[in-house]
Amino acid sequence: MLKAFIVDDEPLARDELAYLLKRSRKAEVIGETDCFEDAVEKIKELAPDVVFLDIELTEKSGLELANKLQSFSKIPAIIFATAYDEYALQAFDLSASDYILKPFEEARIHQALDKLVKNYAAGDLIVEESISHSLKNSGKIAVLEEERIILLDFKEIIYIGALDGKTIVKTFNDQFVTSETLVSLEKKTAAFSFIRVHRSYLVNFQHIVEIQPWFNSTYNLLMKEHSTIPVSRTYVRQLRALLGF
Repeated sequence: MLKAFIVDDEPLARDELAYLLKRSRKAEVIGETDCFEDAVEKIKELAPDVVFLDIELTEKSGLELANKLQSFSKIPAIIFATAYDEYALQAFDLSASDYILKPFEEARIHQALDKLVKNYAAGDLIVEESISHSLKNSGKIAVLEEERIILLDFKEIIYIGALDGKTIVKTFNDQFVTSETLVSLEKKTAAFSFIRVHRSYLVNFQHIVEIQPWFNSTYNLLMKEHSTIPVSRTYVRQLRALLGF
């Protein structure tokens, strides 16, 4: 069951949302508040899985609070629950999981919770994302391999590839098979020097040694540890623009 925290300056709205979450049997409300500063302290202390957050608070904006939460060691999922639809783009820029409008519809609450539960089941764990976020400045990414979370220096990764339903992370000295999708790892490596060159491959462009013309305007990339990675026609223009050839 998900641990939920509610931030809203309207008592009736908090009560209604808490009631709907209890009825869902998918989330337990472990705390609530109407105050920005109180929310910061309690969310840090209680470490909820998800925060339901209103946009308009008495003191500050819910968007400001969402931004503040990104610096926490465990970043909760954020679901904006508000009467204002014009902030949706800003909300999703802050990696919001969902955006629910008041008055609340029970089916819509269930949909948002199902999405979070599905993320857990798919291995896209909130706690893992929190670790990845906090590691960005250290130059490391978290990779889930079976029951382990392995921290890899991105400079050591040659490529990430999808093969026979598995995702392979190839380093200079090792190879890791992960249950994570290529899309998930693409998001994690977005802040580093990785580019998509094929629907099945991401490469660290710092380790490209040679670009070899192939057929039908495609290329092969010779990597530093001697791997050969194909570049499909879909991604040729992006590669040309990045490397200037």
